[in-house]
Formats: sequence, structure tokens, C-alpha cells
Amino acid sequence: MEDKKVIWITGASTGIGRALAIKFAEKGWIVAASARRENLLKELNQLNKNIYPFPVDVTNIDQCKIVSKDILEQFKNIEICVFCTGMHDPKSEKEFNLEKIRKIMEVNYFGVMNSINSIYSYYNNKKSGQISIVSSVAGYRGLPAAGAYCASKSALTSFTESLHFEMRKKNVRVSLISPGFIKTPMTDQNDFPMPMIKSPEFAAEQIYSGLIKKNSFEIHFPKAFTFIMKILRILPNSVYFWLVEKGMKKIEY
Repeated sequence: MEDKKVIWITGASTGIGRALAIKFAEKGWIVAASARRENLLKELNQLNKNIYPFPVDVTNIDQCKIVSKDILEQFKNIEICVFCTGMHDPKSEKEFNLEKIRKIMEVNYFGVMNSINSIYSYYNNKKSGQISIVSSVAGYRGLPAAGAYCASKSALTSFTESLHFEMRKKNVRVSLISPGFIKTPMTDQNDFPMPMIKSPEFAAEQIYSGLIKKNSFEIHFPKAFTFIMKILRILPNSVYFWLVEKGMKKIEY
């Protein structure tokens, strides 16, 4: 075990996080897998013994500190952190459910802040390694019935860019992961067509390649979709609004 590299993945119980944990474990990495649902983490451990459960509620700052300390005590090192927690509730967003909007921001944004806070000093002193944050192309522009989700991802994207400048001075790589539509329990809630939707395994392959084989700041996929979103990002507001509203009418959204 001493010669194996260690990755800490939050949000590892389902979706992209789960697929990524399996991918790294199959490549021989030690995976510290975190999520709230310990039973799902134990299932991952049964699937691959390179995956070790470290349950955590990322909205609890003290739990994040304890878990990061436990991981370091057990494995002595964390080469890569991938902070992948996220939630979305389109029905609540349509109803402007303020309680749920606060929860989305608490999990998606502050959950990542709590996670980074728990390992910031470690990387500051180590002066090597990687911190990768899973955002979304939904952070590029505001989308219908996704105000809080888009806002949380936009905040993550901006924060990751800022963190890049800070950690680069310490020889720590910071990267941003911006997926398009990936079939997960979260996207299963959407009641509209999702163009170019891909599997979690596809996402895991793209992320693994981006983290291990490449050195770019942003890992975004699928390219055919994300490049369209990048174009929409720079369009004038009037053009962007017209295109989105036209699309909404076509699908009777």
C-alpha cells in the first residue's frame, strides 16, 4: 500500500463520484471515498478493496476536518482531492422554495469550501499535489428552473479560478471539472430533453485522463456540447435569451 497513490473523492456514493472512485481503484490507486450514505460506500468497498469508506456530511465543517485527518493518518498522503458533491431540485426551484435554494448553495458551494478548508494547510505545507473541483457547464450562464444550481456552480467556477492563482505559487495544481449532461440520480429529475447526455463511466474516463494524462486547467466534456455552451457564454444577453426562450417553446417547457 505504501507505494500506491491516494485520492480523496467526495460525493462518491453515486453518479460521477462513484464512477470516478471505481476508475481510480481499478488503476491501482487507494481511494478514500466520502459521502453521507455509509451503506453505499461500503458497497463500493465490496466492489473493489482499493476503495475505503470515509463517510462525511460536507455541510459539517468539523466532520470534514476529522475525515481529512483520518485519511492522512491512515494513508500518510493525499495526492489528489476531487470535490464532487452536488444536488439539484428543479421542482423546488420552479416554486422558489427558499429553504431548498439555501440547501443547494450549502451543499454545492459551501460543502466544497468546507472540504477545501480541511486540507488547505496540508497542501500549503506539502507544496505538491492536486485539488480538483467539480462544477458544471450550468455555471456558464443562467438556465431555466436552475437559478440556485447555476449560481452555485458559477460560484464554484470563479472560486476555482481564484484558487488556481493562490495554489500555483505553492506548486499545487488546481483544476476545474465542467461536465455537460451526465446520467445520474440528479439529472434523472429533469423533465426536459438533455442533449448529448453521457454515462458516469464516460465522465470518469474523461476526468481520469484530464487529471493524470493532461495538465489543462479545465476538464470539460463532452466536447461537442461544452463548446456550444462556451459559445453561448460569450453571446450578448439579448441573443442568448432569445435562443433559450425559443428552445423552451420547442420542448413546451
